[in-house]
Amino acid sequence: PQTYFGEFARATAGLGTDLVLLHGYPYHRSAAHLAAVFPHVYADLGPALVRTGARAAAVLAEILELAPFGKLLFSSGAHGLPELHVVGAQLFREALGRVLGTWVAEGAWSLGDAQRVAGLIAAGNARRVYGLPDGPGQRLSDGREA
Repeated sequence: PQTYFGEFARATAGLGTDLVLLHGYPYHRSAAHLAAVFPHVYADLGPALVRTGARAAAVLAEILELAPFGKLLFSSGAHGLPELHVVGAQLFREALGRVLGTWVAEGAWSLGDAQRVAGLIAAGNARRVYGLPDGPGQRLSDGREA
């Protein structure tokens, strides 16, 4: 899969558009690597966490080892029932809290760094990639009011 996606990423480089790799599990490490190698490639986290449940924190840690923090996007990874989006969001919060909390507790990261990275992955990166405002009443990247 990395070979095909790598070729696709190379072919789309320089076109002026971002490429978001969705539903990468079980190839989450390859998706993270491609996000690290290509400036226009981003990786979606949702399905990798939803499908691994109790191992979500371990899978997230693997992704964080490889991809720049500014290249990872939260999604619930859900489809179908609305309740699955809630479950996906909860799994994401718990996994991210476990991983970053451990790194802070071990002294590898400061609390401020962990909070900044959590904000990037949870919402900031998606706002930047998709041109979304930070909140209501603000303008979209094309000048329209949100």
